[in-house]
Parts: sequence; C-alpha cells; structure tokens
Amino acid sequence: MAHAHHTPDRPIVKSESISFYTLFAVSFVLFAAIAAVGALFGCQWRAWLPGAEGVKSMTGGVKAAVWTFMSHLQ
Repeated sequence: MAHAHHTPDRPIVKSESISFYTLFAVSFVLFAAIAAVGALFGCQWRAWLPGAEGVKSMTGGVKAAVWTFMSHLQ
C-alpha cells in the first residue's frame, strides 16, 4: 500500500487529513480501552503500550502510544 507523504510541492488534501484524524481517533479509543482494562485489574498497562512507559497520566500514556503507533505507519 503506497502512502502519500506531505512534501513542500504537494499540500495535504482534505481527504488525507480526515483519514489521519479518523485513524488517530480509532487508535486512541482502542488504546484507551486497553489502558482502562489494565487499570481496572491493577496491571502495569503502560508496559503494554509502546511509548507510554514514562508517562504519568492515562491520557498522556494513551496519546504517546497512539503517536508511536502512528509513526510506524508512515
């Protein structure tokens, strides 16, 4: 699957922006559910999410995990 990358010669089109934020939102909800289940059972959920190891809050940890995940897609 070819990924369209933003370059100075080619601006980001609206459909790419919508798909990026949709993927971000879906990933955030998925990782938040994983973190919530882990926190509910008293597990060390930060070790399960990439990039969330050093973050103190659940929201910050989930956001760090989503950005780490999204960076691997491009």
